[in-house]
Amino acid sequence: MNIPSDLQPTGAPAPVCAKGDFPFAAGHLDHPHIYGQCEGLIQAGGTLRYVYDPDPEKIATFSKKFPGVEVLASEEALLAKTDIKLIAGAAIPNERGPFGLRVMGAGKDYFTDKAPFTKLSQLEAARRKVAETGKKYMVYYSERLHVECAIHAGDLIDAGAIGKVIQVMGLGPHRVGLNPRPTWFYKKENYGGILCDIGSHQIEQYLHYGSVKDAKVLSARVNNFNHSDHPELEDFGEANLQGDNGCSNYFRVDWFTPNGLGTWGDGRTLILGTEGYIELRKYIDVGREKSGNHLYLVNGKDEYHMNLNGKVGYPFFGRLILDCLNRTETAMTQDHAFKAAELCLKAQEYADQL
Repeated sequence: MNIPSDLQPTGAPAPVCAKGDFPFAAGHLDHPHIYGQCEGLIQAGGTLRYVYDPDPEKIATFSKKFPGVEVLASEEALLAKTDIKLIAGAAIPNERGPFGLRVMGAGKDYFTDKAPFTKLSQLEAARRKVAETGKKYMVYYSERLHVECAIHAGDLIDAGAIGKVIQVMGLGPHRVGLNPRPTWFYKKENYGGILCDIGSHQIEQYLHYGSVKDAKVLSARVNNFNHSDHPELEDFGEANLQGDNGCSNYFRVDWFTPNGLGTWGDGRTLILGTEGYIELRKYIDVGREKSGNHLYLVNGKDEYHMNLNGKVGYPFFGRLILDCLNRTETAMTQDHAFKAAELCLKAQEYADQL
């Protein structure tokens, strides 16, 4: 199928700065997303200088992946470094907010794994700290920022390929046995609940694709259907939201990926516009191809399938570097990052009350 030039991606972005112009560090390596966070920044021109974690095994694995990084003995030593501009972290979820306050208080921008908070009080404390310090509290919403078909979907929407977006539907299944899960994974106080945790990806995408600035949670529920050995694990969650501009959202997240699937989860997003629709098959095209990054587009002109592996790149990371250097907001606004966090916490709160 011939894809019109106005629908095709423009190619992967080049590094935005010279080596050494954007030094950064990593701290608290509890979730493997830290590798994607650091790789994205390095590919965009960043220089990884330091790392800290109290676990020697995590440090050994990280140092093997990023040889040459200097290992620090304490968090205090990390925060005291004056030759870095940003600290990336993937702490246990309920520790991400407090760590971010310490990072910003030490004069650095902060780039955390999702979910950035497990309580609304942590979000409010971060908002106050951002206002006080002028530092950034950015969030690694990887299911949009580090998936090429998801990035290109945003570009197509911005170009008017499907008209005005009126609904976003998201499916975020995960495999619970992908890696040996640490103890904190099964403790709700630590991970915050399924809507707070992996639901944060879905709400962030909805806000972005639907140009939604604020939304109300209309319904939400969570359950533990099949993990009685871990009673605090929520293995299923769903929610409905209504945006301030009329765009609606439904999403489902779960820990029920069957072993027969060729990847960790069949993540999909369906975006309905007034003049067409887009479907993203992010990680696999079931029964057809093991590769991910498939985008399906149907509009008034034709129907299209694009395999976008290696064709888009990840512009968020370069934009984040430039935002930190220039004090701009081109990668993601602070309001957007915090609003996605606020709504996933409110969805979780709604479901918990049931």
